[in-house]
Amino acid sequence: LEEEGVAYQYAASRLENPADVAAEIARSGRTHVLNAAGLTGRPNVDWCETHKGDVIKVNVVGTLALADACRRAGVHLTNFATGCIFHYDEQHPQDVERDPETLVAKDASLTFSEEDEANFSGSFYSLTKGYVEKMLRSYSNVLTLRVRMPIDGDITSNKRNFIYKIAHYPKVVDIPNSMTCLPELLPYALALAQSGRTGVWNFTNPGAISHGQVLELYRDFVDPSFSWTVFSVDEQAKVIKAGRSNNELDASKLWAEFPGMLPIRQSLLEHVFKPFAVAQEE
Repeated sequence: LEEEGVAYQYAASRLENPADVAAEIARSGRTHVLNAAGLTGRPNVDWCETHKGDVIKVNVVGTLALADACRRAGVHLTNFATGCIFHYDEQHPQDVERDPETLVAKDASLTFSEEDEANFSGSFYSLTKGYVEKMLRSYSNVLTLRVRMPIDGDITSNKRNFIYKIAHYPKVVDIPNSMTCLPELLPYALALAQSGRTGVWNFTNPGAISHGQVLELYRDFVDPSFSWTVFSVDEQAKVIKAGRSNNELDASKLWAEFPGMLPIRQSLLEHVFKPFAVAQEE
């Protein structure tokens, strides 16, 4: 936004205080709101299982109140939501034929589209997000972006970065998943907002990549001595309170809008790992 000379400001109000949110929007004079707020829990979504009231207050009541305040003020809302509302099933299997270079499913109908509604309620966090997405479809001023396992360029110190997380897990589940490479995709979010696009968009790079494939890149570009241990979903279930979503989202709609977008493995290479290697050399 700064590069484009577009004025912006950070919100001072909080989602759990709808009256403050509405008042701030009304007096700001802004034309667009970008909402990345929400409760995911610390250290992870297991927290939401024992704080359900707090989660509802923010992720459901707060988000819907924000959408309504924007509607009444004639403001466009971009809601950075989640694609962790789906899980592989018979119609959308985990093991599909993928292009070996791009890791994109050869049959997009086997992946989750923007028209699909949530099928995963294994965690209370995902349950609230799936509910809110369905409600937000009724607002003509809302752009919903389904983010998954977000990755930025700070892979060694940002503890919210997906790569940092899995590099510090004692064990990982090695399942293909859609992911969002933020250095590449964030400008697309601004472009969609500024052009007034609305509705639900799968906001992930094309293709699905497993934890192990990501960690191979981490080993190759960050720490040659790095190693990891894989365990099964059943083994994982014994050490977590809430289930975890695993899925591949169909990124065809976003890809058609931005034809230069890279599939997930190439995007991670060009926007995360290679820049990291260059910075280390400098």
